[in-house]
Amino acid sequence: MDGNSCPLMILSVFLLFSDLLLCSAAFLEPADLLYDSAVQAFYGGDYESVVRYMEGALSSHRGVRHTRIRCRLRCQDQHPFHKTFSDLRFFDVVLRRTVCMNACIEAKLGTQSVHKVSDEVIQDFNRRIPYNYLQLAYQKMQMSEGKFPWLCASSCDQGGKEVSCHLWTCVWIHLPHTHTPAHTIILKQPEKAAAAAHTYFQANPEHVEMGQHLEQYKDLQGVEESHFVDQEARPHQQSFTAAVKLYDKGDYEGAVTLLEDALVEYYKADVECRALCQGPQKFEGHDHVRYRYSLHEVVSDHFTQVLHCEHECVRDLATRPGRLSPMENYLPLHYDYLQFAYFKVNRLEEALQCALTYLLFHEGDEFMTDNVDHYREILTHDSTPREEAERYLTRHQLELELLLMGSKIMGVDFTEGNYWSSTGGRDDSNRIPSGTDGWMEYVPISEKKNITVIVSQQLKEGGPLLYDSVQLVQNSVSLNGTQRVLLDHVISEGECAELRNLAHAVTMAGDGYRGRMSPHTPNERFEGATVLKTLQYGYEGRVPMSSARLFYDTSERVRRIVESYFMLNTTLHFSYTHLVCRTAITGQQDHRNDLSHPIHADNCLLDPDANECWKEPPAYTYRDYSALLYLNGDFEGGEFIFTEMDAKTVTASIKPKCGRLVGFSSGGENPHGVKAVTSGQRCALALWFTLDPLYRELERLQADEVIQALDTQSVWGQGLTINPKDEL
Repeated sequence: MDGNSCPLMILSVFLLFSDLLLCSAAFLEPADLLYDSAVQAFYGGDYESVVRYMEGALSSHRGVRHTRIRCRLRCQDQHPFHKTFSDLRFFDVVLRRTVCMNACIEAKLGTQSVHKVSDEVIQDFNRRIPYNYLQLAYQKMQMSEGKFPWLCASSCDQGGKEVSCHLWTCVWIHLPHTHTPAHTIILKQPEKAAAAAHTYFQANPEHVEMGQHLEQYKDLQGVEESHFVDQEARPHQQSFTAAVKLYDKGDYEGAVTLLEDALVEYYKADVECRALCQGPQKFEGHDHVRYRYSLHEVVSDHFTQVLHCEHECVRDLATRPGRLSPMENYLPLHYDYLQFAYFKVNRLEEALQCALTYLLFHEGDEFMTDNVDHYREILTHDSTPREEAERYLTRHQLELELLLMGSKIMGVDFTEGNYWSSTGGRDDSNRIPSGTDGWMEYVPISEKKNITVIVSQQLKEGGPLLYDSVQLVQNSVSLNGTQRVLLDHVISEGECAELRNLAHAVTMAGDGYRGRMSPHTPNERFEGATVLKTLQYGYEGRVPMSSARLFYDTSERVRRIVESYFMLNTTLHFSYTHLVCRTAITGQQDHRNDLSHPIHADNCLLDPDANECWKEPPAYTYRDYSALLYLNGDFEGGEFIFTEMDAKTVTASIKPKCGRLVGFSSGGENPHGVKAVTSGQRCALALWFTLDPLYRELERLQADEVIQALDTQSVWGQGLTINPKDEL
């Protein structure tokens, strides 16, 4: 680069920034604002606005994603890196790409900062929560003010021309033989509600009520099988699912076509996934304000995180909606299916090529090597693996090498995921994949399928209850499960009343759930408080210190009872302690059949379809035992239920009342939930315990210090330093 190139580079960058300032205003409203408006409309009973805002939020969310992908890929093509370049040439390309992408994105979206949404909103979209609101809004719209039936109509076809479909249309009608004046009736399309319910259920199959809603929609007139569509379906997964179904039916020609489509879509999705990784990164453990990084350290740190994100696209593309565990051996299975499908339709050239491609992922696989030898013998010549797979694996291996190097240099832990380390077993000598629903409840050679839940320690129960008043009501046998117990009279009526009064004074909406007022259902208000927060209120004189102390002492009583009854041979530590109340929202209980808290397990991710519970984050995998101490029973609904791992079959139902305690082990052996609270308020102490002292609750340790200080009177006259920390 000569001496004049730097001024020219700076000038070109300046001109590009000037163009950026002239970009048009945003065309898309921010998704988070639309989402918030929809939620507020829901609580306000304006269900038409719920649909309008929520559809807009989903559209904006998709639009922002599409724009970022398109602009980043376009600018990469326009400003490629050269094989050899100096530092200045490198940063010349970096700057040009930056300006190009900003100009491209802001021309469509406006100021990018407007579209930066919180992690909580992103999580809600990933969990498909908007579709739950949509489905509920459609349900609420099924009755008019006069409670007349809703009519269904579609007005999307006008004179054979394709026009946009509106979500609803309003008309005036006269109802004869009544004294009721004309009403505005909304003609809505029931398939919209069915599609919203189906889309939500794909990512939340443990939601029993949504499954029931879907069954009801199937019986509605005007709703057909084709209306149950996943509006967030990913093309590569959709094609693969359909291909497996055709394969299982023996339609190998059809399976080949769809599998080839699935591969095209997979590699396209991989490119898009990588483009999205180029956004802002989180530098956990680093304070970039106080710590002065050198240029190359900053670049290396950021590049390593982007590279890790791109490397993890293999996990993202193989993960079913609503799951965290990727499907084992996902990409190689495409080539496995193809090699046998091509064989069945006598296209041996393609069969050999796909078999060789499979061996790129699983070098030396015995069965596939035999297939390759068979194809070569018939064809009398050899072939080569597919180029796109070779490029993919070469890049994947290089990424791994760089990540291992970067983790060593930057001091960051990195563990490679084994996303296709298993070859996957077949049920017969031809290695034909087993019949599935398209997501391959695949039987690996290791017989991973049909794993049963195993509790690490020897199971015991029936130990002393420690307190004279406590009565055993039901044990594991009578509760139809493992490591379950129901006890009464753990605390008195007076203590229940005092703790309920305490709850009314200290609990806060959304406490413990990152401020979300209704973390489990929009039809109830959720409020909570921790032990440490309560003690702080007591010290400040906002609640009686005796009541705060009762909360602390009662939780310790429960811990001792659970530890003793289940005859644990080690200390049970607090993992989280919560005083919680759930209150039915007036006017939102008609025709309600959702749960107050959906079926789940406390230390693993329940997968009802596979009858599995995956013990991995974000589940609190370190939790070993759970307990709920109820403070009242003067409300409607709110029964605690245990289920089988299918999240449907109820094995035990418990009606709360003052002083009643249900305790159980926290794993997949004890899926549980709470039925809807349809009237009144349900209050309880929710406690989780761990056998691992490394995961003791920080707030509990601080609370222990406060109590110790109170007992020794050393705290009086001194400031009380408390730093509450939400864990959930």
